[in-house]
Amino acid sequence: MENTNIIQSEKVLYTGKIHTTGGREGFSKSSDGNLDIKLSTPGGSEPGTNPEQLFAAGWSSCFISALGIAARKRKIKLPAETAVDAEVDLCLNDDTYFLQARLNISLPGIDNETAQLLAEEAHQKCPYSKATRGNILVTLQIS
Repeated sequence: MENTNIIQSEKVLYTGKIHTTGGREGFSKSSDGNLDIKLSTPGGSEPGTNPEQLFAAGWSSCFISALGIAARKRKIKLPAETAVDAEVDLCLNDDTYFLQARLNISLPGIDNETAQLLAEEAHQKCPYSKATRGNILVTLQIS
């Protein structure tokens, strides 16, 4: 069945290109050489990072940018200490792997109601949030 909600872009702003070999215990390198990492199994003893950590890093950084857009729209200055601690779980149910996530958002000096409003708007705008919407359980928490 075709998903009619998918938008075809008229303007691509950037394409990240990564070459990976060896799966979860392999290597990934970007086409520009800025990323060159050893991969490892989550919780394993081998050095390296894993896809869940990489996804959490990408999502949390993108989410902070989306928070900035939401704040500017309301003429609010985000504190320099703004942070998002992303937790991405690799789960297993009945031989089926899936992800779930928590975004713990810290906006020091911004009242809880405004912080919640900014977080909800950022969650609507962030490309990572859009990609996961309806596909995985995501919890937003203001700390």
